[in-house]
Amino acid sequence: MVIRSQSSAAGVLALLQEPDTVFKQHALKGLIPLVPQFWAEISEHIALIESLYESDDLPKAARHNAALLASKVYYFLGEYDEALSFALGAGSAFQAEARAHGAGEYVETVISNAIDRYVTLRTEEPSGSSTKIDARLQAIIESIFDCCIEEGEYRQAIGIALESHRLDVVNRIYDLTHDVSLLSYTMEAVLDTGFSLSYRDQVLNFLLPLFPPPTSLSKSPHIHALARLLVTLNRPSLVVPLLTSLIPKERLLAYQFAFDLVEGGAREFLQGVKADLPEGKEETQDIYDKLRKILDGQESVKLYLEFLKRNNKVDMLILKNTKEVLEARTSIYHTAVTLQNAFMHAGTTSDVFLRENLEWLGLASNWAKFSTTAALGVIHKGHFEEGMTILGPYLPQAGGESQIQGAAYSEGGALYALGLINAGCGSGQPVENYLRETMKTAQGEVVQHGAALGLGISAMGGRSSDAYDDLKETLFTDSAVAGEAAGYAMGLVMLGSADQTSAEEMLTYARETQHEKIIRGLAMGLAFIFYGRQEEADSTITSLLTEKDPILRYGGVYTLALAYAGTSNNDAVRQLLHIAVSDTSDDVRRAAVTSLAFLLFKNPGQVPRIVQLLSESYNPHVRCGATLALGIACAGTGLQDAVEILEPMTKDGVDFVRQGAFIALGMILVQQSEASSPSMSSTRALYTKVVSDKHEDPMARFGAAIGQGLIDAGGRNVTISLQSRAGSKNTNAIVGMTMFCQFWYWYPLAHCACLAFEPTAIIGLNEDLKVPKFEFVSNARPSLFAYPPPATPPKRETFAKAATAVLSTTAKVKAREKKKAAADADAMDTDEKPEQKKDGDVEMKGEEGLAGKPTDGSPSTNAPEDVKPKRKSEPSSENVANFSRVTPTQLAYISFPPEGRYQPVRPVSLNTVPHKTGGKGNPNPGLRKAPSGVASERYAGGGGILLMVDERPDTEAEFISFEPPVVEPAPTENGHAQPQALVHRARPSRDFHIALDESSPDVDPPESFEYPFDS
Repeated sequence: MVIRSQSSAAGVLALLQEPDTVFKQHALKGLIPLVPQFWAEISEHIALIESLYESDDLPKAARHNAALLASKVYYFLGEYDEALSFALGAGSAFQAEARAHGAGEYVETVISNAIDRYVTLRTEEPSGSSTKIDARLQAIIESIFDCCIEEGEYRQAIGIALESHRLDVVNRIYDLTHDVSLLSYTMEAVLDTGFSLSYRDQVLNFLLPLFPPPTSLSKSPHIHALARLLVTLNRPSLVVPLLTSLIPKERLLAYQFAFDLVEGGAREFLQGVKADLPEGKEETQDIYDKLRKILDGQESVKLYLEFLKRNNKVDMLILKNTKEVLEARTSIYHTAVTLQNAFMHAGTTSDVFLRENLEWLGLASNWAKFSTTAALGVIHKGHFEEGMTILGPYLPQAGGESQIQGAAYSEGGALYALGLINAGCGSGQPVENYLRETMKTAQGEVVQHGAALGLGISAMGGRSSDAYDDLKETLFTDSAVAGEAAGYAMGLVMLGSADQTSAEEMLTYARETQHEKIIRGLAMGLAFIFYGRQEEADSTITSLLTEKDPILRYGGVYTLALAYAGTSNNDAVRQLLHIAVSDTSDDVRRAAVTSLAFLLFKNPGQVPRIVQLLSESYNPHVRCGATLALGIACAGTGLQDAVEILEPMTKDGVDFVRQGAFIALGMILVQQSEASSPSMSSTRALYTKVVSDKHEDPMARFGAAIGQGLIDAGGRNVTISLQSRAGSKNTNAIVGMTMFCQFWYWYPLAHCACLAFEPTAIIGLNEDLKVPKFEFVSNARPSLFAYPPPATPPKRETFAKAATAVLSTTAKVKAREKKKAAADADAMDTDEKPEQKKDGDVEMKGEEGLAGKPTDGSPSTNAPEDVKPKRKSEPSSENVANFSRVTPTQLAYISFPPEGRYQPVRPVSLNTVPHKTGGKGNPNPGLRKAPSGVASERYAGGGGILLMVDERPDTEAEFISFEPPVVEPAPTENGHAQPQALVHRARPSRDFHIALDESSPDVDPPESFEYPFDS
């Protein structure tokens, strides 16, 4: 017998009208399973069901059923708040429903709404008391916590506890598990999500005492988290007790902490820690002195500078080719080559390209000369001890500014370069005082411009009121050129201070002045003042975004981006996306899209998905913003999703979109190998093609040249990262990239990209802070992390007449003519036939060569057989020497042999990418997947400077010797400061570069025009 399906709930609903309570109870129980099918029909009787829930005539179980029935009906009606309210009243009936089969979606929705309501109520109560919270709601949340803990879902419980400000739950879980990784997870969750600053600090202060004291024997993995926590709290009073507690027994760990703090700590914070350290007793005084030396930051800078000098792998042929094809007399092309050289040699102190091309340098004029001189600051970045000596010939002399025509540009550029050299070096007052004095005494706006930019960068985050006041005086001269630089610099000096007085002064002047350049400088300066201040910047952001002047709205967009930098704050992302599609100014829309990168750089995998539609916008400015957003957020990741969006944009119809795409590809593919990124070789070839194409737009060629510089930045030994190795925000890098984005208006600001260059090395030190010689193991195929192969010079093809193509019809005609001539002359026919065959053979050989070419080494036949054995013979691991390049992705594959003499005091990396493998196949796919699954931990605690425990201290050790730097007073010349003397001084000092330039005089003449094309 077939059971007929029910077509209506009318019969059961009729029982609700019966006076007998038994019928009503039966009806309520029977209606609950019918709700999914007949909820529309039941909803017409919702008032009656609610009255039954409130009735005292029914037993408790029946009232619970009525509440559950009403809750389910409201759920299907989409009234989730009402559904939750009745579910809370359903008591045991709701618990039974939660266990029933097929009720998952309803129960999950109700519980999700319960959590949301609980979180809202908890966050609205500053005291955290639960007086206003319904006891039934509290019971549901407690049951959720209990359930998570019973099932071992600790991270889920911690997430809900953080949202609802229930730190007691975090404490309870840690007391139960004593799992330090859960504390690290809690810290990362509160730092990388949009919590308020006050609550963030509350959580971090709560977590700090829970972390167990670190030891070098256990190689505590939470050392990374602890360093990041202390950097974020920014309170020296918390750091000093930790360092002093380590010094009796764990001095290596104390040194390691100091180096890790320098990686991510603000300048003011580090100076505070250094000042608060005790002098120490006789046996500990030396240790405290070393700690102060490390906390200065200069020790790290020196080590990285030496690393970049020793491992410089710049391919000079790429630079030389770009210089030859870009006409130096055109300012934009001269600047392009200048920037490319500066980025490729950033931090390496190698100015061989400039020395070899003094005549080319002399072609620079006006602001191109300013950029060229400023490029010295990028090349010598970190060489703070000799900065004044290197730039000596260009800096303004004691007697005042030079009267030589054009000298002001080289003097201004030198002052800017001085700031770049000292950026983040903690070199302190002497340089700042010199720049301040020069700015005050300078009469020309160009020199003031350079001095202001240099002062802003060297005094970044110092919050010096004297420097701020001097910059303000320069601003009030109302010079457009000097005032713009002063606006930027005022913000940089007060970086992250959220100083309302400064902000008001700058905003007031921006509204009054008529110079767009000054307005833009001040608008960006405001953004720097509120860097990292989150909700404290909201009122200023709202004020700027509602301004009529698009330049101030532009500043408002960057203020929003920098205030919430690295937080991935949903509200901020939503606001930027709204501006990107609604603002009336193209500049503001472009800035809004670009600014997404600063919010989302810790989650680069999300950016391609968010930006994809914007990259197809009808507005070219939005498309251009999308290119830079991808480049900055995914920098150094090799993220294929981002590359796939950018590659079509290199063929865009608008020149500045193509420019942005070329620059972004350089940022993304920096330090990628051809084995790890399939787009590497094609991108390099594309750069060469575009730069060489004289019919290409100048802006696109400029972008391709910059891309060439970025993809090989820092001698191929740096990556671009907005996150420090300690996992915290890299303030210098974020500021540098923000300034770089302003190259749209002012090319000299592009130099600031070098602030985001992060050397990628493992530098092992012993307890005396010396660099011992040792090796560690990279458990991956060497080709995956190898330097790119050197570029090959273009082959000069010789056009031989024998190689000219001969049509088959022509050959036949010639053969017939030969036959006829032979017959007429009564010659031997047998001799002509081989001749004819010979012609035919020549043609056939050509076709055979095209089809098979067995003897020419063509890849179509023999090559696969040749290549496969090579791949098989490649080892699955390699030994790497101390002081060598180790890319961020490679860190997960690094291990130190247990039998080795030197062992690190902390883990090299926290990444869990597949580690040691016996086979060759495993490291390969592991790495292939790594870029696509890039997480925010990619740089956290990665490599850098490692303190090593010497397992055999009695054995004599070998050390890497550092040669004292040879300081040349004037490393290059741009046309005016004693050119002949410089040439004579420069030539003898180039011995170690002699192999690079011996052949250059022979190659320079245009041999390509001497091909024999005569017919």
